[in-house]
Amino acid sequence: MATQSIKSFFSLLREAIAGKEIDLTQASIKKAIFLLAVPMILEMSMESIFALVDIFYVSQVSTNAVATIGLTESVITLVYALAVGLSMAATAIVARRIGEKDPEGAKRVTVQVIFLGVLVSLIVGVIGIVFPKEILGLMGGDQSLIEEGYRYTQILIGGNCTIVLLFLINAVYRGAGNASMAMWTLILSNGINIILDPIFIFGWGPIPEYGVAGAAIATTIGRGTAVLFQLYILFYGSTRVRLALKDFVVNIGVMINLIRVSVGGIGQFIIGTSSWIFLMRIISEFGSEVLAGYTIAIRVIMFTMMPAWGLSNAAATLVGQNLGANQPERAETSVWKTAKYNAFFMVSVSVIYLLFAKTIVGWFSVDPEVLKYGALSLQIVTIAYFLFAYGMTVTMAFNGAGDTRTPTIINFFCFWVFQLPFAYFTALVLDWGPTGVFLAIALAESLIAIIAIIWFKKGKWKLIKV
Repeated sequence: MATQSIKSFFSLLREAIAGKEIDLTQASIKKAIFLLAVPMILEMSMESIFALVDIFYVSQVSTNAVATIGLTESVITLVYALAVGLSMAATAIVARRIGEKDPEGAKRVTVQVIFLGVLVSLIVGVIGIVFPKEILGLMGGDQSLIEEGYRYTQILIGGNCTIVLLFLINAVYRGAGNASMAMWTLILSNGINIILDPIFIFGWGPIPEYGVAGAAIATTIGRGTAVLFQLYILFYGSTRVRLALKDFVVNIGVMINLIRVSVGGIGQFIIGTSSWIFLMRIISEFGSEVLAGYTIAIRVIMFTMMPAWGLSNAAATLVGQNLGANQPERAETSVWKTAKYNAFFMVSVSVIYLLFAKTIVGWFSVDPEVLKYGALSLQIVTIAYFLFAYGMTVTMAFNGAGDTRTPTIINFFCFWVFQLPFAYFTALVLDWGPTGVFLAIALAESLIAIIAIIWFKKGKWKLIKV
């Protein structure tokens, strides 16, 4: 019996990684969640590796080089906001059309997503190419940093089309239920980046040493190659969404619908990102050791959140497709089952953090103060992981239904109206110190979960038309 179960598991695992397309509105819900979640978890992990690889190599160049990446990433966050918002809309609407058995509608959405992505990235790209020094100057970079790093900014922002299209076309694959294709494109992109990074940064053979600019060249080539692969599959692959040149016609109605749905996704990203920036500012009041401990803890937390995000993305696709198939109850059941699996994972991680927080932070620093506050941050923030799991899954379910407005309102209230004032008041006015900020994060995320669950149970998301 046990042998049979193991064989069945590995058979499903192979199916998930290979990307066999099935009707997610008819298959077993457990199987559908597994087939979507595995490649989505791996995809999220690939995304986090991208940043780690660049920092690993660039840290060997200079402090200015590392700072350049940090400042440029802060600016390109705005591009990510647009890409994330559009990708949420793309996943929701493509999933809905696939569920409605309307592949032509899914194709129309895909084409308009590509048009919008190219338009946005061209505007941003021109600014990055023409004003890289000014961008770094506005972000607070000194003259030596600007002179050393402006080429990195110029190349990365100038070539942001590769970032945007990678996001958007992967979102189409996820909406269509082919999550493994999104995973393979990031594996390809990452693999190329890992190989090219040291070659372009340090120079090799006929290729000169580009320093930090080499990281931007490698990343842009890696992502660009992955985008070409995505387009090849869209035109010649055997997938539900298959394009031809005749499909590339501007459809204003579909484009406006995409923009309408994406506004909430953009809002969610900006609200969440800006709140983290403000929290970082409050933490900085307590010295560099506390800031370092908090930064390490957050990086560790974000890395282990990736599998949870993968599961949550699976819920979004299942909601969209089942609503399209006019099966709202099956959509809701999919969400609760996904949330339960997510909670099992998050509670397991929480227990590890509670027991081994100092050991984990100690992998990154041996400073006693860094260890103290890094461990405290891990323990307080992750104590509410059970609720985090439900909040994350239900929020993505709203987005998958095309209701991006509801999570935006919840995020605005919980982050800006509650979290930031609470963190400021407890940390600085009541003099609780960093503990006040850590509590603010745990309580705000818990509040998001509670409000989202209550709102979700009302069922209005089932009536959203996209």
